[in-house]
Order: sequence, then structure tokens, then C-alpha cells
Amino acid sequence: MAGSRIGRSGGGQRLAAVVFLAPVFALIAAAGTRFGLWSYEVGHDLLAMRVGPALAAFGAAAALALVIAALRRRAPLWLALVALAASVATVGGYAWQISRVMDAPPDDISTDLTEIPGFGSLDARRGAGATTRTGGAEACPGAVPAMTQVAPQTAAWALQESGFSLQGGVTVARAAGTHRGFWFGTVHDAVIRIRPGRTDIRVAARDDRPHAGEACRLATEISRRLRGVE
Repeated sequence: MAGSRIGRSGGGQRLAAVVFLAPVFALIAAAGTRFGLWSYEVGHDLLAMRVGPALAAFGAAAALALVIAALRRRAPLWLALVALAASVATVGGYAWQISRVMDAPPDDISTDLTEIPGFGSLDARRGAGATTRTGGAEACPGAVPAMTQVAPQTAAWALQESGFSLQGGVTVARAAGTHRGFWFGTVHDAVIRIRPGRTDIRVAARDDRPHAGEACRLATEISRRLRGVE
């Protein structure tokens, strides 16, 4: 009897381990991309968004099997509940991320589509792979200009508070910065163009990969700070 219980417990632990494969694998994919072990295409597109969902599906099946085993008193109920919660969170997380990517605005956002601010010296770093489709407030409602000529110090502060490192000197006419994402290390550039009566913002990814609206989020953060909106 004792040996049978140990065997059943070991089987339950193995099923629980299958449930946690997908989130652990996603973390490894993100960390490897962030620290340059493989490219964004490999880490995000292949490992995280193709292999990961398959592992999440296996995990969901394992969680269901573990719940059935627990109802038959062949596995600990607490382990089954933990596995089920982890599986629901994992599958839900993947569904949320996929919907974000599919419904996201462009990864190049400007508050002025008539005269789009240029990146200046950052163009050399951006290269030919940078996105060329630029969206405005219709795609990203939070990205609006500050209808005032902000001080250069304010522009620099807004960039730094939004997670950007300043690039080049800050002048009375412009400030620029670069943001590196935490999970996959994706790079976005930003420029703030300062003119009498109006200050515009442009944020764009350095590649043409989908980033689930990160450019919009960053442009909105910068705009909020420039306009003094809490």
C-alpha cells in the first residue's frame, strides 16, 4: 500500500511538472533573447510563440488528468488545484499575448503625421530593417502632442522617466533616447521635437517585428509626462 501511494504521488508530480514546462520554457526563451544567446525570431517567434503554446496544450491535458486522478483519490487534491491554476494562467497568458499582437497598433507612432519627426543620428543605428509604417492618434489615442514649447530639461526628463536612455545631446529643438525591453530585449527609439507652441513625439521599434503595441505604450507614457497628466 505504501509503495502504491508513493508511485501515485510520483505520477502526480510528473503530471504537475508537465504543466509548468510552458511557463518555464517561455522564461528561458525570453532570457536567452534578452542576453543575446539567440535572435528575437528564434526566442520569441519560434520558442515562445510556437513551441510554448504546444507545451501549454500538453500542460492543460496534464492538469486535467491530474484533477481526474485527484477526484479518484489517486493524487493529492492540493497539487491538482495548483496545476489547474497554473495551466489556466498559462493558456490565458498566451491567448492574451496573441490577441495583443494581432490587435496592436503599428510599431512606429508619431504625434504628427503631416511632418513626421526624424530620428537624426539614430537612423544609422536603426538600419534598413526598421518599420516604415507610421501610425498616429487614430491608432494610438494616448499619443498626442504637448501643445506648448516644453523646456529641453522637461523633454529629457520625460524620456528618462519613461525608461529611455538619452542619446546625443539635448538641444532646445529636440531630445532623443533608446529603450530596451525587459523580457526580449527589443529596442525602441524615441525623438521629441520641440517647436514654438507644440512638442511632438515619435517612437518606433528598430525592427519590423510585431511588439504588441509597445511603441504606442511608450509614446503614451512620454506624452503623458510632457503634458503633465497624472
